[in-house]
Formats: sequence, C-alpha cells, structure tokens
Amino acid sequence: MRTRALVSIAALVALVLAVALSLAIGSRPIDLGTVWEALVNLDPADPEQLIVRELRVPRTIIGILAGAALAVAGALMQSLTRNPFADPGLLGINSGASLAVVAALTFGVTGFVAQVSLAFVGAGLASLVVYAIGARGAAAGVPVRLALAGVALTALITSVINAILLVDDATLDQFRLWIAGSLTGRPLDHIAGLIPLVLVAIAAALLASRPLQAIGLGEDAARALGVNIAVTRAIVIVIVTLLAAAATAAAGPLIFIGLAVPHVVRAFVGASLPSLLVASALGGAALVLVCDVIGRVIAPPSEVGVGITTALFGGLIFAIMARRMKVVEL
Repeated sequence: MRTRALVSIAALVALVLAVALSLAIGSRPIDLGTVWEALVNLDPADPEQLIVRELRVPRTIIGILAGAALAVAGALMQSLTRNPFADPGLLGINSGASLAVVAALTFGVTGFVAQVSLAFVGAGLASLVVYAIGARGAAAGVPVRLALAGVALTALITSVINAILLVDDATLDQFRLWIAGSLTGRPLDHIAGLIPLVLVAIAAALLASRPLQAIGLGEDAARALGVNIAVTRAIVIVIVTLLAAAATAAAGPLIFIGLAVPHVVRAFVGASLPSLLVASALGGAALVLVCDVIGRVIAPPSEVGVGITTALFGGLIFAIMARRMKVVEL
C-alpha cells in the first residue's frame, strides 16, 4: 500500500513539473515568474503573459486531457483482455476516428469542431462493431474475440483509408497533419465539452475497477462475489471508448501512451487496478506534456508534432522497461 501511494505521489510530482515546463518552454522561453503572473494576475499589455494565457494554457490542458484519458483507457483494456500489451487501439478506436476524419476531409468538411465531432462518432461506431462481433458466445472467450475483432476491423479500416488517400492527394495532405497528432490549433472553448466527459469517464473507471479486477481472478470467483460479468465488460468498453475517442478527437491519434504507461506503472504498483488507474492517469498526462515540450525544442523554429514524439520516446521507454522488468500477470 505504501509503495502504491509513493508511486502516485511521484507521478503527481512529475505532472506538476511537466505542467511548469509546458507553460515556460517553447520557441520563446518564458521565466516562471511571468508564467505565475499570467495565471493569477494577467497583464493584457504583456505579450509574454498573453502567450502563456492564450496559447500555452489551452495546450497544456489538452495535453493533460489526452494523456490521462489514453493511459486510463489503456489500463482498462489490458485488464479487460488480460493482455499487458493491449492498448485502446485494440478496439479499433483510432482507426474509426481516422476514417471519420478522412471522410470529412474528402467531402470538404474542414471546420475543427465538425472534425472533432466526426472523429468521436467514428471511434464510437468502430468500438460498437468490435463489441458486437467479439462479445458473442461463451463469456470465457470474450477477451480473445474482442482482440481478434479489433485487429480485423483495424486492418479493414486501414485499407479503406489507404485506398481513399491514394486517389485523393488533397485529402492526403490534410490528413497527414491530423495523423501526426498535435496539441496546437485546438481552441479550448471548442473542446471544452470533452473535459467533463473525460473526468466522468475516469471516475466511472475507478468505480468499475473493483468488479473488473474480480473478473481477473476467474469468472467463477467473480460470480461468487456477485459480479455481473457481461454488464461489467460492456460498461468498461463504453468507458474505454469515451476516453480514447475524446483523446483522439482532441489531439489526434497518440500512440504508445495507452500501451506504455500502464505497463510501466504496473511494474511498480502490481495488479491493484484502482492504484494503477490513478498513477497511470497522472503519468500519462505528464508523458504527453514532456513529449510536447521536446517537440517544441528539437527543431527550432519549427515544431515536431506530439504524436511523433510520443511514438518515439514512448516506444523507447516501453522497450527499455519491457526488457528490464518482469511482466505482471493479469
């Protein structure tokens, strides 16, 4: 118990430091004193304070939103499928959102709010198809069938996307910007509705963590404890869909966050799902912000999309940790 608390505290400290870096570092470094003044006593005549308040604060909030949502969704997926290497993309969520964005671009829908809405709908529909296919039959085989259905649907959607992009160069040019992932160009007021959605979904994940963890003990044991297995799985899939769809709609498809963060955190907190969810949410948010800061400074005056840096550094961290740490059985 003490180790789990220390891990959560360490993740919280890392998030606080990441927030400070996100607000202070960029193409124009700003000292922490100015950052603090911008937050508590904004001077509209100070251009540095305006940069912090109008550009970096929304960017930081979106990074926290996306990182926490993806990490919690990944932890739930790994517990649901009993596979420590699963991630939210296993339900076809990223591919569903991508297809919706490609369709929007192909038919000339360019508004940010419209694209966010369509990405959310596409992700939700993809997960519904996966669940409809994978949840049929005996309960014992559901995790495996969900994984197989997700892989099959992702392959199908990816082929459709590639076919569209091969014949439409204009859509390809615009889609490349979205698929790279970014925390910029996303006005906070346009995605403000996603923030309470993510908070409610994370709270629901914590409530569902106990029965989901009981299912991991075996279905007979879970039934003896009064857990409705089918209902619990359906609820968890809805939560994962909401979290991953919100993150993808807000920041684009950020890979490795939902895979790497829960896997690494589990090595420290063990199989306790509530502790895993809390630490993963904090760690995922911190990792996305750090990757975004790295993307701002490695190629000045341009920036590297956060989707690229999360893939690079998240994949590297995951590879190192997976090699050096034992895999905790689910």
